[in-house]
Amino acid sequence: MFFRRAREDRAFREAQRAGYELFLQLQAAQPWPDFPEQTAPAPAAEEAVAADFLPPELRVPSRQEVAGLMMRWLQPLIIEDEVRTCPGCGAYRDWIVFCMRDDSVWLRCRAGHETKEPGLDAAWYNRNSGPVERFHPTLEEGLRHLGH
Repeated sequence: MFFRRAREDRAFREAQRAGYELFLQLQAAQPWPDFPEQTAPAPAAEEAVAADFLPPELRVPSRQEVAGLMMRWLQPLIIEDEVRTCPGCGAYRDWIVFCMRDDSVWLRCRAGHETKEPGLDAAWYNRNSGPVERFHPTLEEGLRHLGH
């Protein structure tokens, strides 16, 4: 009984292979005469952009078009198991964290002291920041929006 089943399976696989080879030969033949190939018209210059793309007034600036991103960090900032303090005034909480275009991260305390933080990078910023709420034309306006 076992050998009969193996013989039937082998015959079925051979029939499948033969059918597939016939299918490949059919595809290699000339196109079907009843269905001529259709060529798509070339898009016009103004249609080069996808039709469903947002108009320019609704597009969000890209990361390279802005000087940087900022977020508020109220709790103490712990980097490599140490609480980060401001070198100017000793503050250890209520930071504004900036991620600049060159992927460097800067910290600004409530007193306005700014320092570059080598222990943080753009990946850390992206993991800990939320979505961008709005864009500001000046740094002062952005700081005012974040309460500094």
